[in-house]
Amino acid sequence: MDSLYLLIPIALVFAAVAVKLLLWAIDNGQYDDLDKEGWRILADEETTRDDGGPAQTEAGGSEQAGKEDRS
Repeated sequence: MDSLYLLIPIALVFAAVAVKLLLWAIDNGQYDDLDKEGWRILADEETTRDDGGPAQTEAGGSEQAGKEDRS
């Protein structure tokens, strides 16, 4: 019974902090557009560099790096 005098206030403080963090996230726009990132992954868009060269892939090489001239 004595432990409840410690655990109940700790639980109430924890719940208040959790609610405050949730309200902070909502106010800062964290939940404005939940679908955008999921659709961005599925979008198959090719990006080019400003100088017109091929875009860099995620591995760091260019898309043309694997294609060599064999003439």
